[in-house]
Amino acid sequence: MKTFSKFARFFTEQSRNNEIITPFDMKVITRDLESKGKDIIHLEIGEPDFDTPEHIKRAGIEAIENGFTHYAPSRGLLELREEVAKYVSVTRKISVSPNEVVIVPGGKNVIFYTMMALLEKGDEVIVQSPGYYPYEIDASLFGAKIVPLPLREENGFSFDRDYFKKIVSEKTKLFVFISPANPTGNIFSKEDIEFISEQAMKNDFYVLSDEIYSRIVYEGEFFSIASVPGMRERTIILDGFSKTYAMTGWRLGYSIAPKNISDIFNKFLVSSNSCTATFTQIAGLEALRGPQDTVDEMVAEYKRRRDFIVDALNEIRGIRVVKPKGAFYVFPNITGLGISSREFVMKLLQNGVATIPGNTFGKYGEGFIRISYANSLENLKIAAERIQKTAEELS
Repeated sequence: MKTFSKFARFFTEQSRNNEIITPFDMKVITRDLESKGKDIIHLEIGEPDFDTPEHIKRAGIEAIENGFTHYAPSRGLLELREEVAKYVSVTRKISVSPNEVVIVPGGKNVIFYTMMALLEKGDEVIVQSPGYYPYEIDASLFGAKIVPLPLREENGFSFDRDYFKKIVSEKTKLFVFISPANPTGNIFSKEDIEFISEQAMKNDFYVLSDEIYSRIVYEGEFFSIASVPGMRERTIILDGFSKTYAMTGWRLGYSIAPKNISDIFNKFLVSSNSCTATFTQIAGLEALRGPQDTVDEMVAEYKRRRDFIVDALNEIRGIRVVKPKGAFYVFPNITGLGISSREFVMKLLQNGVATIPGNTFGKYGEGFIRISYANSLENLKIAAERIQKTAEELS
């Protein structure tokens, strides 16, 4: 029997590494436990607990009823691409053409397409650590060397500029940048973003800017690296509807990239998904054009939950947490408990709280856990009590 490809072997080896537990792995584990009667508070997956706003759902339903159930153009419906281009032009203060927009069935496609378009064996990719785990997986898949950029807790999960300069080399092809950040919730300053831009232009590398949490900001302001003069032609923006409009299951995202890169993404899309579901694109059009008050209400509620969980966790001996400025995660330091991230996560699961170990998010995530506070305040209060109980059991 002939062997599988190197890509299949790569993902098989990834799944065998039981030290890494992804949010979707945890979802499978918790469903099995719940089927056996276990009560679990879900703080593991980055998914809004709010329902998709009614006017957006209605637009999707009416689209199906009106026959929007056939293929769409591979790049996406022109009307939606025009609306996305207008929205990004205003919010990032840059000029975007609809031909630079590609509508995709979920933002992860943009990660994969970027790596596939740009990377070859021997290239180097700088990734934030701790940082969103698919970046390292996808870059490694195409033979690139991962160069972690440590985000230090003592600096509010920002980075050291001198260290960044040291790790940039002639082999650096791409820097993966996410702000507000997953899993830390940090927002990078405009000054830091301008520094990264200087290095990108000086050393001629691209930036993949993951801006999926750009509307979920509590302190400061969101600033896109594509807004820096000279960065527009070397930045790929990833954004979408999942987090802002509670549309995770609709699988609707988009990329903004220079036309030559967007053309490549379009070819990848043709060969993989053909197109993004037509009726979800109609719903996305309504999301952008319709009332935005539900977004503001969700962000206000996330802030209330953030303030509660940060205060509650900082009251627990052996745990400390930096207050995040955006997204809907906290990344508490649990080194004071004398136990690894994975061990603590499994003990929490025994006590009915699902979280994610910090080492899932890279080398510098060990000693932390990720908690998504996209859950009700009532459930967060119960979870905090169970986390405190688990910490006390270790003392």
